[in-house]
Amino acid sequence: MSNHTPNRTLSVAEAIRTRRTVRHYRPDPVPDHLLRALLELAMEAPTSWNLQDRSIVVVTDEVGKAGLIAATGGQPQAVQAPVLLVFVAEPQAWREEHADVHEQARHNGAWNEAFIRMFSAASAQFQQDLAERGMLREYAVKDAMIAAGHVLLAATELGLATSPMNGWHEQSVKDTIGIGDRDDLAIALIVSVGYAAEERRHPGRRPLDRNVFRGRYGRP
Repeated sequence: MSNHTPNRTLSVAEAIRTRRTVRHYRPDPVPDHLLRALLELAMEAPTSWNLQDRSIVVVTDEVGKAGLIAATGGQPQAVQAPVLLVFVAEPQAWREEHADVHEQARHNGAWNEAFIRMFSAASAQFQQDLAERGMLREYAVKDAMIAAGHVLLAATELGLATSPMNGWHEQSVKDTIGIGDRDDLAIALIVSVGYAAEERRHPGRRPLDRNVFRGRYGRP
């Protein structure tokens, strides 16, 4: 078996430019230490009001994978990848106790007591406004997607291949990971992780001035 460990550390720019969406995987398992490193980097992703309102369900067992294979319509990523990560958005997380978050920030010297009081009150007010406008789910999904983006780049640096999967039946995914009765939770994304069995070439991107504007949409 070949050594999967990357020869050198990639820069962020290199990871961005070399990452490709891989649909076909070798059967080699992902070592536990690499998977843990990947998950730790995912949890470093920024999150609105530091609510950390997103979780990841790691699916590697045959029963769980079978459920996700069915939920994704038999896509090759789900069939072949040894690891499937399900990103769960938690729109109601703001209503929970966050004393542990405050204590960690206090211990790290990031937040003082005055900031914690102000931040907690402002966060609750902001989230209540979102609730009244029916936007809690949208904000939680955004946080989960940011974490998923971290996974795509971190996996590249670790020598792993990924594919962000957005074609699935949400209720079937929720049933598979044990939250079928949780209307307070939402599925943001599934990401396959493993070692590539194919070489994907960059299809290219449009010129910058086609999609990047200054001040107003459509203005070069």
